[in-house]
Amino acid sequence: MKVNPEHSPFPPLVDAFGRHHSYLRLSVTDRCNFRCFYCMPRETVAMKHRDRLLRYEEMLRIASIMARTGVDRIRLTGGEPTNRVGLDTFIERLAAIPGIRDLSMTTNGSRLASMASVLARAGLKRVNVSLDTLDPERFRKISRSGRLEPVLEGIRAARQAGLLPIKINAVVLGGLNEDEILPLVDYFSRQADSVILRFIEYMPFQERRFKTVSASSIRRVIASVHRLVPDLAVPGGGPARYWRLGDSGLRIGFIAAITGHFCSTCNRLRLEADGHLRNCLAREQSLDLRPMLRGGSDDAQIIRQLRRYVATKGSGHTCRQDGGQPFEGVMARVGG
Repeated sequence: MKVNPEHSPFPPLVDAFGRHHSYLRLSVTDRCNFRCFYCMPRETVAMKHRDRLLRYEEMLRIASIMARTGVDRIRLTGGEPTNRVGLDTFIERLAAIPGIRDLSMTTNGSRLASMASVLARAGLKRVNVSLDTLDPERFRKISRSGRLEPVLEGIRAARQAGLLPIKINAVVLGGLNEDEILPLVDYFSRQADSVILRFIEYMPFQERRFKTVSASSIRRVIASVHRLVPDLAVPGGGPARYWRLGDSGLRIGFIAAITGHFCSTCNRLRLEADGHLRNCLAREQSLDLRPMLRGGSDDAQIIRQLRRYVATKGSGHTCRQDGGQPFEGVMARVGG
């Protein structure tokens, strides 16, 4: 399929609460070379047969249709997106879709050292790197066999390739890595010109395996040592609230997904690698686009189904710091 959508737009994707959806998180694979235990359940997750995963051509078609509704930001996720062969060519074609102004990727960073410059030339603008610890042994434990040094090398390669700003995403797990907060701040303070450090509250999927450490308590830990100044000028949008360190200038974001619900401003849709579209990270109820893509539906038919589905989006999730309903599904498949 040649991606050359008409310039005439479709009506925007608006839910029953008036939220316009302009941001697509696109999972290109359900495979990952890590098995982080807050992302993967204890039992082995069965990978989808390759025939059930969307082809790049199908993903490009959905992205081009959504761009005509006003979706202008796409973030590639997984699994681990760098696991999929041909990612650079796919990015090049995504970047050429009229209306897409921001193309980024979330990655574990393990393959960035060899791929960063290629992906940047293809049209990728920025990367988010998941990194919860700077201790090699703890990193191996959290990732279930991953190595820390290739990730740090990947961050360096992303900086050299101009994939800036690099956002470092650290999930704080109660009782496991709370002591990493200040070491992460100190380490990335030396890279304040190119890095934004973000602390994310743990979101329980299926069951609560760790204590959620609130964004406010994380901020208090940092403020006990560093002066924090509110910062509103951070590119990319999204739910994080940002501050700057008064000494180094490092930008630090806090994503309070559990203690500070931001559902009322959610503009995201998530396309899983097998074609299931989710309108809420917390709810597994989805729209399966694969039969339409492979069954001859035209663009107008697909957009009608998208609009009906987006209209069913709930007001928000009910998970709380202590209690409430855990998120449904497996984070590894949703892409966060």
